[in-house]
Amino acid sequence: MGEFDAAAYGRTIADIYDEMVGHVPTGPAVERVFRLAQGGPVLEFGIGTGRLALPLAARGLTVAGVDGSPDMVAILRGKPGGDRIPVTVGDFSEVNVEGRFALVLLAFNTVFALPSQDAQVRCFRNAAAHLRPGGRFVIETWVPDPAAFRDRTALRLLSLGEDEVVVEAARLSPAEQFMHTTKLRMTTDGLRLLPANHRYAWPCELDLMARLAGMEREHRWADWSCAPFTDDSRAHVSVYRLLES
Repeated sequence: MGEFDAAAYGRTIADIYDEMVGHVPTGPAVERVFRLAQGGPVLEFGIGTGRLALPLAARGLTVAGVDGSPDMVAILRGKPGGDRIPVTVGDFSEVNVEGRFALVLLAFNTVFALPSQDAQVRCFRNAAAHLRPGGRFVIETWVPDPAAFRDRTALRLLSLGEDEVVVEAARLSPAEQFMHTTKLRMTTDGLRLLPANHRYAWPCELDLMARLAGMEREHRWADWSCAPFTDDSRAHVSVYRLLES
């Protein structure tokens, strides 16, 4: 595995990112984060094009962000209100941002974009370092399901329409808990290849990372509506709280 490039994903997808995620509702996530922040400032790791940050700011919260991709941040800057959100470009597992926050947000599976367990542990510690005492670190991500892979590979249809077809090819490396994926987006404009790698981790592993960073789990839900997390849940929203010294 080569050296991690935090900007690589954005270089590939920034110009069509909002189209690719346009079907994902933001309302439930924005409402839940707004309530958890309790009026305090929010720092979003992987702020991207502002899918959640802009509506949170519109609700009256002070929002800042970190993102590895200058291309994604440029899209955010071009949106109404995007120029008023301070963003630091860099690896969110390491970058320091001025201030302390009521809530640090890492949504939409982005924790798995970090390439190793060490990087993910650093991310939790970095989140804790940016929190006020009693502040919250909120993660949204999927639950690994190695059984979904046949011969450690998988091909699945993500969307099918008259003007667009999106297929994802994936290869699993169980020993490294690593998934290599490439989405193929086919439109009338042609074919786009969108590679993205994931170092996946089970919920209990994330809980341990939180404990190493001085946080404890406060909530785990199956989604942003606070549905119970069960054996059948395919995703989770986990809320960790910084222990007060």
